[in-house]
Amino acid sequence: MTVFDDLQAECDALDVLVADLPLELWAAPTPAPGWTIAHQIAHLAWTDEQAAFAARSPEAFSAALAEITDPDAYVDAGAAAGADLPPAELLEHWRRTRTDVVQSLREIPPGGRIPWFGPPMAATSMATARLMETWAHGQDVADTLGVRVPATDRIRNVAHIGVRARDYAFFVNGLTPPATEFLVTLTGPSGAVWTWGPADAEQRVTGPALDFALLATRRRHRDDLAVTADGKDASRWLDCAQAFAGPAGQGRGPGQFG
Repeated sequence: MTVFDDLQAECDALDVLVADLPLELWAAPTPAPGWTIAHQIAHLAWTDEQAAFAARSPEAFSAALAEITDPDAYVDAGAAAGADLPPAELLEHWRRTRTDVVQSLREIPPGGRIPWFGPPMAATSMATARLMETWAHGQDVADTLGVRVPATDRIRNVAHIGVRARDYAFFVNGLTPPATEFLVTLTGPSGAVWTWGPADAEQRVTGPALDFALLATRRRHRDDLAVTADGKDASRWLDCAQAFAGPAGQGRGPGQFG
């Protein structure tokens, strides 16, 4: 399995939740303030469309990007516009864009870079980022519907971004990143154990990969998760970890989901 296969599978898993959704539930408010289920799917469709555009027409994408003065408002406007579509039309639009982004990323030659709102990315990195977002926004949909989606080892992709974004999480919260690496040891749903960082690191983070992914995407509060830190800096990281770019947002409150 490649990360492109994982991305396709993650999209398909979310599709199961919304494929037969009653019309009125598309307008149901999700844990993300101001966003309905329609906003969640519209955001994914818009971002997938942008990623496919960047992959296939990098110069045109870069030129369009240079005209944007407020990236956060630009992204939110894309979600709002899509949420105004009739649900059936929005669903079909998302199915097209997600298929297109997977195919366009598969076509990028090794070593190729894709321009983006942040630094240029390799195709595999872009696919991992798209998977992370699909999984995180899918969690919002699942929470809204009150359902639990079985975790899979695809969660490793989400955890990987969360680990690699450690220093960014410190920066965006006005903190100085630690000078040394941590050892991060996470257990996947299958029982597989994944590690990042040097084995002799003085500070460590351990726990279920699912819990770490929920923490890093700010879909659960730290108090509700079984992720533990050994070391002052490692503990501070768990308070500010985030796997996505931009403002951290308000996150979720302790005990919000029981």
